[in-house]
Amino acid sequence: MTRYPKRHKRTPPTHPGQILRDDVFPALGLGVSEAAQELGISRQMLHKVLAGRAGVSPEMALRIGKFCGNRPEVWLRLQQAHDLWHAERSIGPELKRIQTHKAA
Repeated sequence: MTRYPKRHKRTPPTHPGQILRDDVFPALGLGVSEAAQELGISRQMLHKVLAGRAGVSPEMALRIGKFCGNRPEVWLRLQQAHDLWHAERSIGPELKRIQTHKAA
């Protein structure tokens, strides 16, 4: 399995689809069609996830977690980190204008 180096804050977190595409499927010797069939999803949907054009939903995380023998939370955390990084860059200037309130 590929070891991803510690990333710089300016580098986005790896999309979970990239991990499936670059590490999981090659290690298992699976193509997209076979993997999609085993996951119970369409080949097109899997292609979108692998390309980073679709995110890993809770349902997809359950499927991938079962398929990989790990927890769905792993895949959701990867997706969440990816999404938050992009959202923060998208609305960063607006966030700076929002005042932080702390309860007394």
